[in-house]
Amino acid sequence: MADYYERLGVPRDADAEEMKKAYRKLAMEFHPDRNSSADAEENFKRVTEAYEVLRDPEQRQLYDRYGEAGIRRGAGGGPSGGFGAFDFADAFEVFMREFGGMGFGDIFGGRASRAGGPRPGSNIKLRLKISLEEAARGAERSVKIKILDPCSRCGASGAEPGTSPQRCRTCNGAGEVRQVQRSMLGQFVSVRPCPDCGGSGEQILDPCSDCSGEGRVVEEQTLKLEIPAGVSTDDYLKLSGRGNAGPAGGPRGDVLVLVEVEEDRRFERIGDDLVYNLAVTMSQAALGAEVDVPTIIDGTAKLKVPAGIQSGQALRLRGQGMARLRGSGRGDQIVRVLVWTPTDLSREERDLLERLREVEGPPPEPDTEEPGFWERVKRAFTA
Repeated sequence: MADYYERLGVPRDADAEEMKKAYRKLAMEFHPDRNSSADAEENFKRVTEAYEVLRDPEQRQLYDRYGEAGIRRGAGGGPSGGFGAFDFADAFEVFMREFGGMGFGDIFGGRASRAGGPRPGSNIKLRLKISLEEAARGAERSVKIKILDPCSRCGASGAEPGTSPQRCRTCNGAGEVRQVQRSMLGQFVSVRPCPDCGGSGEQILDPCSDCSGEGRVVEEQTLKLEIPAGVSTDDYLKLSGRGNAGPAGGPRGDVLVLVEVEEDRRFERIGDDLVYNLAVTMSQAALGAEVDVPTIIDGTAKLKVPAGIQSGQALRLRGQGMARLRGSGRGDQIVRVLVWTPTDLSREERDLLERLREVEGPPPEPDTEEPGFWERVKRAFTA
């Protein structure tokens, strides 16, 4: 028997905040977009299933009293109307409900009930790779997808024109069948979709020749995606009502786009800021210089390197970083100066350095309190 508390790694008296914190940690660990192991998807589903039960006071009480059997057989719904049908799509939507958005607003609106009305179509999930420059500027992308559209020949009914679906005799149009079971714990009512009509409440005796009674056909469409500036890897974008059409005229699902920002070998991204390593010569470091450095927005920018700069010190280019997704303005570009020591000297260079060695003074004593690179970056911001 599954122990949902053990799955989440929380004690049985854990409060809602403790469970949500534990679930977030495990869901991020097992999310298939982050974890490529073969059992990642199953583990992601299992911890989400446990969380979805324990977060609901009524479901938790039922589970505490009867265990997993009480959840699976009880009249109470559980995730998506019953745990017998809990799958990865359900787990993904629970995750999106709890932690989605990422600056795109309401990324997940609740899933419609599977009973009592037309069923919604399934969501379409896409992965979109963009460059760091596109993430900095924002981008428009067009992607081709295969999607289920309502069949035009039968008007999405699934029945051949001139005929109509008939009420299912097995469930009498209810779309579900109930089974009563008795055990030592009492009487349980099991509710499941009707096996003959698939939960629609109707049967098609003369199916449409175009869609074979499905009421939907596969079409190819081109979606235009607006990627806002400032996105990061694992941000989600939602296109409401642009997914697969639902069966029997049900509403469309959504298109969920997972953004993946590719690395740029020139820059290291830290939040809204970018770090760039600039190599300078010994003479540039000693005498100062004005150099061109690459930037993600303008292409290049002039940077004044002050005389006497030490290797590892950081300079700042204001407003040359990433756009702030949840605010206005941009981050900065931090330029880490690295003094380059030549290794293959010409005869003239060697002679000049020999003359310099004869006249230069000794270096200062090492400062054991010299701050590290990130401390110098912090100072660069506050300077």
